[in-house]
Amino acid sequence: MSRFVDRGATVAAFVGIGMALTVAVSFLMVIPIDPAYIVFAPLSGLLIGWYGNQRAGQLRGRPGRIFANAGWSGAITAVTFAALFLAVKLFFFSLDPGYRDEKQGGSFKCAAGPECVYVRYQGADGGKAALAEAGVTDVASFTDWYWDGQMGTARLLIGSTTLAALLGGLLYWPSAPRVKREEPVV
Repeated sequence: MSRFVDRGATVAAFVGIGMALTVAVSFLMVIPIDPAYIVFAPLSGLLIGWYGNQRAGQLRGRPGRIFANAGWSGAITAVTFAALFLAVKLFFFSLDPGYRDEKQGGSFKCAAGPECVYVRYQGADGGKAALAEAGVTDVASFTDWYWDGQMGTARLLIGSTTLAALLGGLLYWPSAPRVKREEPVV
C-alpha cells in the first residue's frame, strides 16, 4: 500500500493496459470499428474501477481510498486506450498507399501518407462537400482537421473511461467489506 493508492489498484492498472491492448488489436487493427472501441473503453474503465478496489480488499469505511484506487487504475487504463487509438491512427495515416479495390475504381493516384488519406476522404460519398464545409481545401488543412478530430476522440476516451472507472469505484463502495478479512493461519 502506498500513500495514495493500494497495490491492488496498480495491479488493476496493468490489467487495464492489457485490456486496452486486446481491444485495440481487435477493434482498430483486425476489424477496424472505431465506435466499438469507443464503447469498450468506458466499459473497461468501469470494470477496472471495481477490480482495483476488489483486488486491494478496500474497506467500505474508506471511500476516499476507494475513489483514489478507482481513479488511478482508471486513468492509467484511459490514457492507454487513448495512446493506442492515436498510435493506430498515426500508423494508418502515415502509411496509406492509396489502395482501393478494382471494383471501386482501383488505387488512388497519390503520394503515400496524408495525401492518400485526403484523396480517400474526398472520394467518399459527399466527401468533397463535407470537407469544403469544414474549411478543408488542401492536404495541410486536411491534416489539421483530421488530427483535431482524432485528438477530440482521444480526449473523449480519457474522460469517459476515467469517469466510468470512478463509477466502478462508486458501485464497489456499498458492497465493500466492513472489516478486514483475516487469512487463516496454515
